[in-house]
Amino acid sequence: MAQSVYIVAIGPQSGKSVVALGIMELLSRRIRRVGYFRPIIPSHDVADNNLQLIRTRYRLHFAYDELFALSHDEAQHLEAEGNTDQVLKIILDKYKHLEAKCDFILCEGTDFSGLSLPFEFEFNADVVNNLGSPILLLLNCHNKSPEDILDALHVAQESFLKKGCTILASVINRVDPFLMETVREKLHEYDMECGACNLECGPVYVMPEEPFLGKPTVGEIARALDAKVIMGDSEELNREVTDFKVAAMSLPHFLDHLVEGDLIIAPGDRAEIILGSLAANFSSTYPSIAGLLLSGGFVPDPQISRLLQGLSYKVTVPIVSVRTDTFTTAMNASGVPPMLTPENDRKIAAALGLFEAHINLPELESRIALVKSTRVTPIMFEYNLVEMAQKHRQHIVLPEGTEERILRASEILIRRGVADITLLGDPAVIQGTASNLGLDLTGVAIIDPVTSPLREDFGQTYFQLRKHKGITEKGAFDTVADVNYFGTMMIHKGLADGMVSGAVHTTGDTIRPALQFIRTQPGVSIVSSVFLMCLADRVLVYGDCAVNPDPNAQELAEIAISSAQTAKLYGIEPLVAMCSYATGTSGKGADVDKVREATRIAKELRPDLKIEGPIQYDAAVDAGVAKTKLPESQVAGKATVFIFPDLNTGNNLYKAVQRSANAVAIGPVLQGLNKPVNDLSRGCTVPDIVNTVAITAIQAQ
Repeated sequence: MAQSVYIVAIGPQSGKSVVALGIMELLSRRIRRVGYFRPIIPSHDVADNNLQLIRTRYRLHFAYDELFALSHDEAQHLEAEGNTDQVLKIILDKYKHLEAKCDFILCEGTDFSGLSLPFEFEFNADVVNNLGSPILLLLNCHNKSPEDILDALHVAQESFLKKGCTILASVINRVDPFLMETVREKLHEYDMECGACNLECGPVYVMPEEPFLGKPTVGEIARALDAKVIMGDSEELNREVTDFKVAAMSLPHFLDHLVEGDLIIAPGDRAEIILGSLAANFSSTYPSIAGLLLSGGFVPDPQISRLLQGLSYKVTVPIVSVRTDTFTTAMNASGVPPMLTPENDRKIAAALGLFEAHINLPELESRIALVKSTRVTPIMFEYNLVEMAQKHRQHIVLPEGTEERILRASEILIRRGVADITLLGDPAVIQGTASNLGLDLTGVAIIDPVTSPLREDFGQTYFQLRKHKGITEKGAFDTVADVNYFGTMMIHKGLADGMVSGAVHTTGDTIRPALQFIRTQPGVSIVSSVFLMCLADRVLVYGDCAVNPDPNAQELAEIAISSAQTAKLYGIEPLVAMCSYATGTSGKGADVDKVREATRIAKELRPDLKIEGPIQYDAAVDAGVAKTKLPESQVAGKATVFIFPDLNTGNNLYKAVQRSANAVAIGPVLQGLNKPVNDLSRGCTVPDIVNTVAITAIQAQ
């Protein structure tokens, strides 16, 4: 997984391109495969300047479309339809495709003109947490007092920390050069007051306003206004525009108002203004202008053009022409923001010089190497499940092949390469249903257990395994025609790696065949289950919430160990909390004694695991409570695996958290079997099925 940093700008014109250039310069010296990514760009119709700048300067060998996810309009359309999660999934999907090709990705946050700051904040916080990137906060402090700057910084830092974001560093940009020292002093005073509490915000860097970077060039204005270049090469078009002058006076009076770096806006048929402005550039008694912007669609008369061509001095003043009237042209030109463009080496050099002069590069580089976001959102976790399953593709059998949700999920699974799929059921019914739903099941195998040539062999195998239980050959032959028995026998025979069922069957129907002949892993006496609880900022493991009504202490210890192994399988560090109504030695009674004994057994069986119990839920999950109740515990306050004393507690608690915290509950995931068989809820959705198949494939790996 590539490292990443996400630039979040607080306010427009904050200097994102300057900071992006500086960081890319720093990274490209040390990292071979660096990528650049924008979740949303302003438009599909116009190439994004910052993407073009970074892609060109650092020779990124990626297609332009690989470096962003959506346009502003596409994102707004999905948002308006209530598909916020879809926006995030598209962003994460595009990011992951790029991530696979990179060692590091620098991300640049949104740049929505006209949208509110709260909207941008919420959106960027959601994207940051789903990408798992630490953020670099960037504040535009143009025309702000030192007190206002400090207030803005604190509000921004606290807001993102409350959202669970990880802050790499903050950059206060565009500070009045005369206020630089005062701002630094106030920051130092604040750091001294906050002490260690301020460490989570990272270092704060201060950069001054650089007037040279705050001015658009003639070329930038020409491109923004779709102007025709009449005179001037690329170098001349890079002249900075310090101000605009509309030529509405006679030439003598107009010349009195000229200022160095003016862009002169005049109708294209004002020959005297054109000639007088150009003459000013040759004269030592008048300031030099940046260029001429001719309005009304007029161009200089042929006689004027011939006159200019015959001059002994080369005319270096760029002249561009637009079709709009003078007033509209002036309004449009004044609204063009300054940009860093790939061809403007002067501005790029100034930007890098500014960044390197005011940013502690070794410190920032060290922070980038060390700071990582610890958040895992539901979308991130689901994406990681699919990615893990794709790495070593397994064969999963789905017995409920005629169910619409199973068919829809199968198409997704095949298209995304999550697993090879076999559906069980009447092929005519399955194909007919798929056709009616408009689904393409190319690549999906279909087997009818009733007519399959495998049925005879499966029946004989089942008879040999269960004849001591009184099963007859005919009974065995009839039994394996059941889709769940047939699917489980495919796993037993090595014809499939795992099975997922339960969309239209009970838990008992799903797992009974597995208990009969798949059986449990060596050293495990009990099959149990966990739910993977995807909260807003982390994934927790809850067990057992679906299978065992009232496990004894030995069984509870085994459930804890199995749950820890399951957590580790999906990239969750197992910190196991053995939950009860008491913490430590504070409680008495048969129920708490069972948990205390189960904790002892689990620690004895697996001394390498971090296990705490008995412990109340609040002490297990809340660092503040943990500090009071179990201050020396390695688990309290940061538990990731929660083991409940009985099914009544576990089932009710997972459903309460699912509903009240808006958590995504994936499961139940069965554990302890020799080969994976997993159960679906009969109310499952298509994404639930996709996730469960991915989970099963990972177990099979």
